[in-house]
Amino acid sequence: MTSLVIRPLVQHEARQLFTSLDDSLDDPGLVGRALLGRSYESLADSGEYRPEWTWAALREGKVVARAAFWAAPRATEPHLLDWFDFAPGEHEAAAQLLREATPRLEYELILPPSWREDPAIRTAADARISAAEAAGFRLLVERFRYSWTPDCGLPAQPGRLDFRPEPDDAVILDVLRRIEQGSLDGHAQQAVAEGGVEQAAQEELDHFRWMSSPREWWRLAYTPEGEVVGLHVPGLVPSGPAAAFIGVVPEQRGHGYAYDLLADCTHHLAAEGAKTIAASTDLGNTPMAANFTKAGYPVIQHRYCMTPAASPAGAPAA
Repeated sequence: MTSLVIRPLVQHEARQLFTSLDDSLDDPGLVGRALLGRSYESLADSGEYRPEWTWAALREGKVVARAAFWAAPRATEPHLLDWFDFAPGEHEAAAQLLREATPRLEYELILPPSWREDPAIRTAADARISAAEAAGFRLLVERFRYSWTPDCGLPAQPGRLDFRPEPDDAVILDVLRRIEQGSLDGHAQQAVAEGGVEQAAQEELDHFRWMSSPREWWRLAYTPEGEVVGLHVPGLVPSGPAAAFIGVVPEQRGHGYAYDLLADCTHHLAAEGAKTIAASTDLGNTPMAANFTKAGYPVIQHRYCMTPAASPAGAPAA
């Protein structure tokens, strides 16, 4: 087999080379970015994909595997790897591509609901997962992706809590420190394992600030007696409105308050004119998944999140 060339693409060639693989794939559109209905070209036009964050493995000048890192428009660094596929028979080339591509970030494979039940979809997903594993990635967590629309109806509000804006980030950060203790969220657990609740709380706060939504949307929830229950953050992400964060402090868990927060968050975004509201939770977070079902949020996608546990030999660390 001829030698493999792995490199990032440059401006004048990126779109033509990256899209040249389409006709070679056995499973076009079954999994991955294609499920979101936006082409590489449109994402490049909006600044979400950029040539220097777009990689290809080429054999005799022909693309046999490709990977693209996603970022929000105007971001200075990519956020995650969410486009990765390869031609039939090029599993090792695909794995080598992921070993060499930088930076080394989380790989998020976008899948339809119940993806394991369809043989063709399962095969397409397993091929990508296997190649990523060969490149040193491991499963971090699987997540449900939800999308609320007005047709779902507004969830009932129990009226048990008082929701107030809180302008002081120090107060928000202190509540986040409490929420991260015992969190069922896989990404929060990873952050706690790496740097304790302080790191996990700061990462959440940084994410809130990253969104384009107004700071005054954030809401702390209190009991009638004035005790803090938790926090919800209605947000605007590049894809649109989102129930970006729902969290309850440990001493208030077990009362179903997460539903109250989600309901208020949904009403807030709907009042702001949202026609869709995105949300997500881990498969293992069954209480929160039940709250999304109760609030009328249907599952529309499944996300398989893998993290590069360590830099493979010969690959530079991010």
